[in-house]
Amino acid sequence: MAVNVLGLVVIVVFYVIILIIGIVAGRKSTKSNNPDELFIANRSFGLFVASFTTAATQVGGGYINGTAEAMGRDGLVWALLGPVGYNIGMAMAGIIIAPKVRSMKYSTIFDPFQQKYGNKMGGLLFFPELFGDLFWEAAILGALGTTLSIVLGLDMTMSVIVSTCVAVGYTLFGGLYAVAYTDVIQLFFIAVGLVLAIPFSIMNPAVDMSRIQDTWTGHMEPELIGLYIDTALMLIMGGMPWQALYQRVLACKSPKIARNACVMAACISLLLALPPTAVGAIGSAADWNATEYPGNVPLDYKQWAHIFPMVLQYLCPTAVSIIGIGAVSAAVMSSADSCVLATGSVFANNVYKNIFRPKASQREIVWVLRLTIVVVGTVGAAIALTVGSVYGLFIMCADLMYVIQFPQLVCVLWVKCANTYGSLTGFVIGLFLRVAGGEPFLKIAPLIQYPMYHEEYGQLFPFKTVSMLCSLFTICVVSYITERLFTQGTLSMKFDIFHCYKDADEEEKKDDDGDIEKKEPFIAPVEPDHFELHQVNQRTPINSF
Repeated sequence: MAVNVLGLVVIVVFYVIILIIGIVAGRKSTKSNNPDELFIANRSFGLFVASFTTAATQVGGGYINGTAEAMGRDGLVWALLGPVGYNIGMAMAGIIIAPKVRSMKYSTIFDPFQQKYGNKMGGLLFFPELFGDLFWEAAILGALGTTLSIVLGLDMTMSVIVSTCVAVGYTLFGGLYAVAYTDVIQLFFIAVGLVLAIPFSIMNPAVDMSRIQDTWTGHMEPELIGLYIDTALMLIMGGMPWQALYQRVLACKSPKIARNACVMAACISLLLALPPTAVGAIGSAADWNATEYPGNVPLDYKQWAHIFPMVLQYLCPTAVSIIGIGAVSAAVMSSADSCVLATGSVFANNVYKNIFRPKASQREIVWVLRLTIVVVGTVGAAIALTVGSVYGLFIMCADLMYVIQFPQLVCVLWVKCANTYGSLTGFVIGLFLRVAGGEPFLKIAPLIQYPMYHEEYGQLFPFKTVSMLCSLFTICVVSYITERLFTQGTLSMKFDIFHCYKDADEEEKKDDDGDIEKKEPFIAPVEPDHFELHQVNQRTPINSF
């Protein structure tokens, strides 16, 4: 396929504009060695910027291409599962969690984990976030690569690499300032490009919507109900613990703005799911033999992953398809920059600084952040070039976060007795049960065949939800039991290997004159507006693991 020179020129100009906007918006951060400038933009976001950057983070290439793919192949009942689930989760997080964590003035969402469970356990919990961000980045970059290759005739590898370099470039030095202000511009391009494609494609002579009048809603097989419920709950609650979301929450001027921004962003991104849903339906109603599409008809499973760029290329005029490409490119960069910045912030602040280099200078932390951004961007691009279904990666983004991270977040915020013993045990149990269920996208065979197991469809039992509940239950029970054992003296403090508790009696020691000197119980420093993370009693949790 020949390269579309005009389209290529337009995309290059678009990339240059975004890069310049990102660099200019982040110029203050570029000159600063203060990590808070890069992490949370000095908590300067008002409602408008916070809402738009949060919505743009949600609406990525996987969101657009994946929704169109599911609509065209499986119908409405499956297509809206992802967008509705993710946005309900975002709204719930805004109402329930956002005001609470914003009032605590954290730098990342992992700060409360390390305060309650200790630095090392908090660092361990970083890995589900890391893999989730990598899958998310890979999904959106893969969507862009296929779109550029189909519409513009560009090499997919080169498309992914260049797009990654642009997104990483302005994020590298501009931090959250650059990401947020480019998100606002990108969201505008997304809306215009998506909406414009609908009337032109539906008026194409090859499209006859009557072809799908009996099938557009999709069909739910009775045996798939358990799988559907499991996926819906995973998307709702698995979308709540993401650092990319709380990076914007923590950057807001006040808890009230943080709450309202999340709710508004959920509404905006849900509206932006409607155009790709319509595009998927149009692609399903098209007679592809009547177009210039050179592939096999009817479309097979893998071809449906490309339905959005196919509609742009073969059912729309050239000018409209180029604008649509701009929409996808904008969506990809608005989410890709969020992925790399979120992962880089947590690694620099919660892993490198808190675990390995407590005395690291601010300048050192900033450069660790920048190096991490480059590494994460590179790895995400590599995954995008080697993995298949966009919608599969889009769903998998919430998987580990749902099973492992969600119960940990609930416990750290609302279960007072939660400690490192419960957190670690719950982590292991949740991870084992999830991995034992298998994962076809990663070609992991199931170790456990849960009830209703099907040879073709795999696990139909809602085992992910069961795994999450088992993890949540384990954290609560193990934390309660270990707290009782240590605080009531049933177990000696020498068995407190994670140093979660300190016996006040053991604090007594003789001074130089032989008199008993009793030390005050240890109380971890907590800011005035923090909720109580440390229970102080005769044997005080110190959570230093």
